[in-house]
Amino acid sequence: MIVRIFSALVMIVFLVTFSSAFALSELERATMNDPRLENAFGQPVDDNVNVNQQIQISADIINNQEKSQNFVYLVQIKNENDFIVSLGWISGQLTPNQKLNPSLSWTPNDSGEFVAEIFVWEGLVNHSALTNYSKIDIFVS
Repeated sequence: MIVRIFSALVMIVFLVTFSSAFALSELERATMNDPRLENAFGQPVDDNVNVNQQIQISADIINNQEKSQNFVYLVQIKNENDFIVSLGWISGQLTPNQKLNPSLSWTPNDSGEFVAEIFVWEGLVNHSALTNYSKIDIFVS
């Protein structure tokens, strides 16, 4: 009787270990590709923009899972002094294997060098990253 219980425990432990080996890691749950600057019509914009020119900070995100995934697409703009001058986000849910290209707009008020940092998180409260973050240098004249 003890041998049967022991072998059943070994089998359960083996199955749990075996199934977790194929799970996606935290940063593999989604992919972010092609971070870019666009105009309101989705056309590419150079990294050199004008003061008061509205631009979109866009990227393609893909849910790499066979289940739905909540997400927050967060963009922060920093100036030359590493001070955040703009912060915005979009939240939603990606269906299994869905590709989405969210974008957030920004209109620079001043000239200078800026960096747009793009994050894809599970949520604002649970800011577990779904992808690595990306950066875009922006020169405003």
